Amino acid sequence: MFASCADPKSIEGLTWAMCYLTSGKHLDFYWSFLTVLLLLALTAPAALAMGFAGATAARSRLLPVSLLGKGYAAIVRGVPDIVFFLFFVIALDQGLEYLKSLAVCENPVWPWQGLEFRVCPEAKIPLGKSSAFWHQAYGFALAVFTFALVFGAFAANVLYGAMNAVPRAQLETAEAYGMSHGQVFRRILVPQMWVYALPGLSNLWMILIKATPLLFLLGVKDIVYWARELGGSKTQAYEYPHPDWRLWYFLGLLVFYLLFTKVSEIVLARISARLNHGQATAGGEALRKAAA
Repeated sequence: MFASCADPKSIEGLTWAMCYLTSGKHLDFYWSFLTVLLLLALTAPAALAMGFAGATAARSRLLPVSLLGKGYAAIVRGVPDIVFFLFFVIALDQGLEYLKSLAVCENPVWPWQGLEFRVCPEAKIPLGKSSAFWHQAYGFALAVFTFALVFGAFAANVLYGAMNAVPRAQLETAEAYGMSHGQVFRRILVPQMWVYALPGLSNLWMILIKATPLLFLLGVKDIVYWARELGGSKTQAYEYPHPDWRLWYFLGLLVFYLLFTKVSEIVLARISARLNHGQATAGGEALRKAAA
């Protein structure tokens, strides 16, 4: 990055450390922290949306819709996460390429070779001639969808329980005032349920933070990948030879996750206090006693 770093083997001391920490791979390592934050920023609302849809479907008066919502939560929660993060992504990728092959390939009948379904070059997603950016973006998009699908099932279970925790008397009172089923759902049930859902959603958010290293399993170069890559021992064949420093890199990741979870706890505590204010719940009662 700097002119003085042109020949790393000819420098030492603080200059060597500065050049080492500003090398191209280290810049990729720093950017990978943004990759983790972007994953959380995209996955959290997507998982919450899937969870809300699943919980709403589970409460439906139509039996097929209700079974679909309950089945989504039960099946995804019952299957080990590693199955989704290793095999579901492959199946999803193959399914998308198969559907695309039906539209763009002249002969859409393609054989299986090993574990991969071979399609014509025009049906590959992304195309073989695409830049590395699009390959990384596609892999990241599959990761976001997989994370949202898995954690959406857990969110659906939390929201379904929160909906059932809303006192039935409030819903019946709204119906007695002439509100339709949809109005009761939108104006009474949904606003009230967040008080009961927040503790479970808070735990789910913490679990999601801890699950971000699974990006490594999906082929995305995240902070775990770069920590292992940069921390491993480097011989004289590399620009910056050094012994095994993986312990220090992973300690750095430990500090990052601890700080991030601590900030999350503070934010979630403030949200909880705001939601419980004036509510006839244990949290609301504690706030009233504290104010008195």
